[in-house]
Amino acid sequence: MTAVEKVEEQLAALRIARRCAPGQEPSYLLDIDTSAPARPGSGRFVAVCCSDASLRVYDGETLRFLREYRGRPGALGGVRFARARDSVVFSACGQGAVRCWDVRSASQKPVQVFSGYPSNVFISFDVSCSDLIVCAGTEKVEKDTFLVFWDARGLTDCAGAAKEPLGVYSESHNDDITKIRFHPTQPNLVVSGSTDGLVNVFDINEDNEDDALIATCNSDSSVSSLGWSGGDYKQVYCVTHDEGFCWWDTAQLDTEEPLTLLRVLDVRESVCAESHGLHYLVGGFYHEKAGKLFLIGGTSTGDIHLLSCSTDGLSLVGTLCGGHSATVRSFCWSPTDESLLTGGEDAQLLLWKPGAVERSLTKKASLKISSSVQKRVRVHNTSLKSRKK
Repeated sequence: MTAVEKVEEQLAALRIARRCAPGQEPSYLLDIDTSAPARPGSGRFVAVCCSDASLRVYDGETLRFLREYRGRPGALGGVRFARARDSVVFSACGQGAVRCWDVRSASQKPVQVFSGYPSNVFISFDVSCSDLIVCAGTEKVEKDTFLVFWDARGLTDCAGAAKEPLGVYSESHNDDITKIRFHPTQPNLVVSGSTDGLVNVFDINEDNEDDALIATCNSDSSVSSLGWSGGDYKQVYCVTHDEGFCWWDTAQLDTEEPLTLLRVLDVRESVCAESHGLHYLVGGFYHEKAGKLFLIGGTSTGDIHLLSCSTDGLSLVGTLCGGHSATVRSFCWSPTDESLLTGGEDAQLLLWKPGAVERSLTKKASLKISSSVQKRVRVHNTSLKSRKK
């Protein structure tokens, strides 16, 4: 059995280890992140961004609820832990700020606020792998859409103080910036995706936006999720709001080889998911041990499909059943213990591990909850913008 086959077998064998059921006021679980253990063998935290504008923190092993944070009203644009400090977590707010919280503290006051400009509505963000830079993407207001950057140093030295932006990029997207991801190992590289269909790669060490734009790839649709993959993470992929998938190799920028590794217009039509069907995609993750990119999708009844990516196409690895009862909105893959966290419209947070036996007495919720959060789908068939070298 090859290393890839072994990993695929482990993924297909994922079973529910823990289940955190809905609280008194259930809401959609829109984004999940886990902290890196402070030291080998130590525990970790799980942070969940919810549709009721709350940020909830759980114990990573037991899924025991620890505390909840609420800032000013407004939808949250994601959640991310700092790499070097396992108790520091960030959340972006539609009210024009990125807030930083210390999950060891029950105080409702953030330890740091990264303030944007008055018109900014942040719907996406990320923190560099060095924890030095925070970047957030805005909704389009009139004709403007921005990538806003802050210096994240000195969090403990100026607790509660508001930080002003270092600067912005304003020319590379012309619609809502829906997703941002820094490179996993190179803090100067960041990729952004938008409802304008463009996926842009920047080197923020450059002096201006024009020089910083390394590559522009066109998904021909509205970008819902993106990430890095491949050896040295030189590949970029994205999932679109109409369930398309695009995969590019930025290592080919200065060669005559094609930049596009794979383009699937509608994954629902190209992947046979047995009798369960495939209704949507959530996103992807790169498995370093297998050297393989995987996608996660599912059905409206809560089944989760794991898909393997190759330049020949997508293939079904396995289906996780019996967990969620409604659409899965978010997930977080942990390479440390090869576990998977998933959150859905049923308000459940589930921890999956290979061959696990569920140790929770909570029964699966069967009622899909209502939410005011609506996913907007806007497809843009813009002409291909040549990549900048």
